[in-house]
Amino acid sequence: MAPNIYCCGAGTAADTEAVTDMVSSQLQLHRYATGRESRVVTALTLLKSHLFRYQGHVSAALVLGGVDCTGPHLHTVYPHGSTDTLPFATMGSGSLAAMSVFESKYKEGLTREEGIQLVSEAICAGIFNDLGSGSNVDVCVITKGKTEYLRNHQLPNPRTYVSSKGYSFTKGQTEVLSAKITHLKQKVEVTEGGDAMEE
Repeated sequence: MAPNIYCCGAGTAADTEAVTDMVSSQLQLHRYATGRESRVVTALTLLKSHLFRYQGHVSAALVLGGVDCTGPHLHTVYPHGSTDTLPFATMGSGSLAAMSVFESKYKEGLTREEGIQLVSEAICAGIFNDLGSGSNVDVCVITKGKTEYLRNHQLPNPRTYVSSKGYSFTKGQTEVLSAKITHLKQKVEVTEGGDAMEE
């Protein structure tokens, strides 16, 4: 969203991408106009205002985090526009399993390594207890003046079998029970001449 603000999303991928791209561009314009670093509360306000207008029909559930001049922030943004501010947050179909890890193991004053380990455990709990929660762990560590994105920090579910030849199915291998073809485009013929267009 901004160099000091990141978010992760659950819900419909197209909606999360569209909403975050829109707010990211608004934050960029705000930085150009003011010459100042974006504040997390600005991103939060833009997100919840947009989502509230659509009353939950834009399926974007987001965890928003960042560090600005007022300190570190972590928020959840629900599809209908409500928000929470908590010391730890989860969203999406694997969120209950992830939340159970946070609630049982979170403590104040975690070191960077302890924080990364706790977040990785929570994400893995979501992955292993929910079929819709992906298969890899990405971690984003945001500190004052620096953001570190650890892509594929853990790969708890590697593919165990990949065919060296690929997969090929011969034509006719699957029986076709019936077929109906509907042409979506009509053929239109244009002839030269005719009445001149009015000016």
